[in-house]
Amino acid sequence: MTQAAPLIRFADVKKHYGEGTARVDALRGVSFEIGAGEVVGLRGPSGSGKTTVLNIVGCILAPSEGELTLAGAAVYAGGRWLRPDLRRLRLETIGFIFQFHNLLPFLTSTDNVALVLQLAGASAGTARRRAGELLDYLDVGHRRDAFPSQLSGGEAQRVAIARALANRPRIILADEPTAALDSQRAQVVMDLLRQVALEQEAAIVVVTHDDKIVDRFDRVLELRDGLLV
Repeated sequence: MTQAAPLIRFADVKKHYGEGTARVDALRGVSFEIGAGEVVGLRGPSGSGKTTVLNIVGCILAPSEGELTLAGAAVYAGGRWLRPDLRRLRLETIGFIFQFHNLLPFLTSTDNVALVLQLAGASAGTARRRAGELLDYLDVGHRRDAFPSQLSGGEAQRVAIARALANRPRIILADEPTAALDSQRAQVVMDLLRQVALEQEAAIVVVTHDDKIVDRFDRVLELRDGLLV
């Protein structure tokens, strides 16, 4: 039986900023693979390269060297992007969850989620129906017409997760998603991410300093000085 290809493949990725005496090596040859259904933690001290890894996987930042493969397709190799449509790749393949929800303050919960679908080409009606389904799935359907300022911290984070799931991404990148939550709400968020990983066969990467959730990962990648340790 053939083993499924990993959804994320990071192969000897290096990233540096500046040149000469001003050069900073953010990543010094990092390799890992993450498969469907996995929830993987990414930890390390400030400046270790965690955000750089997340931004490269999210196709926001280009590596200096190395290869990136997402959902079985080569995305970066030989010093160049291999996909000319990075915006569409991000919309269709990658969902982002942040420490702060980053919801648009002038849109309701429904419209915040629906906007992502409309940007990917869905009609307004289809987008709003899908948004409603996701909000119900995450137990915030009763807050569908509320604006971000009217939501609790936990509700806003659930709406942000719904937005990240809108286009059924195979890859979800979460940057400190539980940092502003108490222990109980942090565990609820991790339960949701686990459920999504299994039901959508998604690969989920969570950057975190939060010791409350470290035992909730399938495995943890530890970065230090731009290297996995």
